[in-house]
Amino acid sequence: MKELLSKYKHGWVFSYFIVYIIWFFALEKAVTTNYTPVKIWLDDYIPFNEWFVIPYYLWFVYIFATIVYFFLTNKEDFYKCIAFLFIGMTICLIIYTIWPNGQNLRPDLSQIPRDNIFIRIVGKLYATDTSTNVCPSIHVFNSIGAHIAIHRSNALKEHKWIQRSSFILMIFICLSTMFLKQHSAFDVIAGIALSGVMYIFVYVIGSNRIAHKEADKAYAQSTFSEN
Repeated sequence: MKELLSKYKHGWVFSYFIVYIIWFFALEKAVTTNYTPVKIWLDDYIPFNEWFVIPYYLWFVYIFATIVYFFLTNKEDFYKCIAFLFIGMTICLIIYTIWPNGQNLRPDLSQIPRDNIFIRIVGKLYATDTSTNVCPSIHVFNSIGAHIAIHRSNALKEHKWIQRSSFILMIFICLSTMFLKQHSAFDVIAGIALSGVMYIFVYVIGSNRIAHKEADKAYAQSTFSEN
């Protein structure tokens, strides 16, 4: 048991979820009507399509599977993935707190001239998930973060089908947020922009620092050996 706890002691970072959940749901209750509506011209050209509820909900499996995979297989990749996701999610919550925002894009499902299981699922989604705290889109940001982690993984580079599948799923998840009218296109753009900033912070600056530390360590060891 001690060996198991020692092997997976990096799981302490999951305690962040306690802070995130409390903060997020506090905002969900606080931000209800007094918010800035987010909308751009592109939203008028994106039709509602209930079929996108499939990739929208696959997001939960996608993010969970990605985190668990790196948690069990590669501590360095795990920390990078978690740093990307958790820091970015915190930035989103700070933005929601400072700038309460939402969207008024959801259609009246009763007026849609068709009925199917996906329409009913979307109806339950609308009933349980508020249309506030949307910009940047965490759905979009996390999907991009998960794919970057998969794409950067040396072990998964040998499995091209996994990387291609991840990319396709990421694209459909991002699209689903707009086709389900859960997010404005601007929320998606903001999520992509935040992903770009976090990529530079975690995978460029962060990786360079690690590389420099490893190089300094190797140099110090070689110098010690020579002496």
